Amino acid sequence: MLNEIKSNLRSSLIYLREYILFLLIVIITFYFLSERNLNLLFAYILLAISGLIILFQMGKGRNKELGQIKVIINNITTNKYSSTDEIVLTKNLDSLEKEIKQMYQKSKNDIEYLNKLQKMRSQFIANVSHELRTPIFTIQGYIETLLEGAIDDTNVNKKFLRKANQHTIALSNLLNDLIDLSMIESGELRMSYRYFNVNKYLGGIVEEIVPLVEENDLEIIYHPARDDLEILGDKEKLKQVFVNIIQNAIKYTKKGSVEVFVEEDKKSVKFIVKDTGIGIPEKSVGRIFERFYRVDKTRSRSVGGTGLGLAIVKHILEAHNSTIEVKSVLNKGSEFSFELNK
Repeated sequence: MLNEIKSNLRSSLIYLREYILFLLIVIITFYFLSERNLNLLFAYILLAISGLIILFQMGKGRNKELGQIKVIINNITTNKYSSTDEIVLTKNLDSLEKEIKQMYQKSKNDIEYLNKLQKMRSQFIANVSHELRTPIFTIQGYIETLLEGAIDDTNVNKKFLRKANQHTIALSNLLNDLIDLSMIESGELRMSYRYFNVNKYLGGIVEEIVPLVEENDLEIIYHPARDDLEILGDKEKLKQVFVNIIQNAIKYTKKGSVEVFVEEDKKSVKFIVKDTGIGIPEKSVGRIFERFYRVDKTRSRSVGGTGLGLAIVKHILEAHNSTIEVKSVLNKGSEFSFELNK
């Protein structure tokens, strides 16, 4: 109640000048009446005229303020302002000025965000189109060659079919990754959180990847945690995370090893995947989790991959309230790490 009274009094100060003027006219009128014994009718007429003049002045002042507000709103809608400093109202409208500035800043931020989203959307469509075109055109080329007679050439027919099959697998992987990423970003993909044993789980993943390691003449070393250590998470989605990070380490390591560490803390468990590979340039470290971003496009295509793996990794870990950290030195190796709750 007291705050309301204070607010009303502050608002009434807008008309303080008019109020003082009216009081002066009343005082002067009654002074003349008392001095000259003028009749009351004259006093009433004088007060009425004075009241009209004061009302006129009040209306004029209010229209001026409304005009300022209209100009400002029009300038905002036509994007004539570049900063909030250009929005200025009279002293009586300080609180309204602040509100308009906040509204302008919010709408400006919203527009910038929408423009950024539009740009990202256009880039994403262009990237998807390019990534889809490559395997489709390659498959089309092999099939046309086979139809033109190579199907009867025993030296190349199976080779071409195998190549076409490899590209259909790559195309399928790309589409699956696109679906996963779309579902994660839209919130449609639900996580199923369960407690599970770290050693059994991670040991199984490493075992599945051993053939790929041997194929590349590398060594994979798993440093196990204590036998009964458990973490909370979605096993299937986290498997995508571990497989993606470990496979990337293998793909970009020419010689040496890939190591998987488990470090236990009071409330969490830290997982580290370390390799002796080619490393990542410092300028690219912050971008490798962007969709379709490739540090070395030529090498990335030769080793395979959809360009979406690390983007999916980032989103899955964020759904587990975790973030992934990267340390890398060119020609010495990289280290990916993240924490999960017990």
